[in-house]
Amino acid sequence: MSSAWNAGKVLVTGGAGFLGSHVVEALRAAGATQIVAPRSQEFDLTDQLATRRMFEQERPDLVVHLAAKVGGIGANQKLPGTFFRDNMAMGLHVLEEARRAGTRKVVVAGTICAYPKFAPIPFKEDDLWNGFPEETNAPYGVAKKALLVMAQAYRQEFGSNFVMLFPVNLYGPRDNFDLESSHVIPAMIRKFDTALRTGASEVVLWGDGSPTREFLYVEDAARGLVEAAQRYDGADPVNLGVGFEVSMQQLAQLIAGKVGYTGNVVWDTSRPNGQPRRMLDTSRAKERFGFTARVGLDEGLDRTVAWYRKEGNSQ
Repeated sequence: MSSAWNAGKVLVTGGAGFLGSHVVEALRAAGATQIVAPRSQEFDLTDQLATRRMFEQERPDLVVHLAAKVGGIGANQKLPGTFFRDNMAMGLHVLEEARRAGTRKVVVAGTICAYPKFAPIPFKEDDLWNGFPEETNAPYGVAKKALLVMAQAYRQEFGSNFVMLFPVNLYGPRDNFDLESSHVIPAMIRKFDTALRTGASEVVLWGDGSPTREFLYVEDAARGLVEAAQRYDGADPVNLGVGFEVSMQQLAQLIAGKVGYTGNVVWDTSRPNGQPRRMLDTSRAKERFGFTARVGLDEGLDRTVAWYRKEGNSQ
């Protein structure tokens, strides 16, 4: 990327989180020199007045809105109201206060969970409204999809340059490996690594192993968001992904092999599978701002396992 990008002052909500920390690094690599990433303890974005104070204090030229209440299937099932309320409130307040402050541009991260449960493969952006999301994470997905409506409506009425991207499932270094709230790749890495170290004869995984997922390495996702901040100013939603799918059974075999676990894998079919299939059409990102993923699943998993064994065991 060019080192001469003049982004002005960039505010990253959720900048201390998994994706956010990588976005801050990608912004620096792209040439941004004024980057602030306030913590939720400083400004609670579910509180409109606190969000207003943040904009009045920081006066950003560009906002990358990543702050979110996130988790795997279990967390979504346990806290559906919280997931809807917090994600809806944070997005509502950030976009409204950005409009009010005259912020030049806001890039919002949506979620693959916004897509209909049975969307045709590969998921095209135009399919977003052709059905209801998968039930276990629908509140989270609907809250994020509502922000797309808000972004487009504000663009129409107020001329706001609000851009919405929809990343597929992310993974990589600094992910959340807490089994109570983690997503599938960090959960599998931790389970297999723990079984290897303790000599357990089996590892229990959720569902029946048949669902497919697409995974985007977090550094690629961060670069995609920054490239959109640099080069995309359109109203249309844009997928961020790789354009492949892998079954949970295949993924488990792959991760077990990388960890070195050779015991049994037991699928707990009393647990939900989640959405049957996920794979994105990634052509729009390439056409609109030249984004393509660089890190394949094999290399990305190697990096993630290595990071977990060095840094993540304390989680």
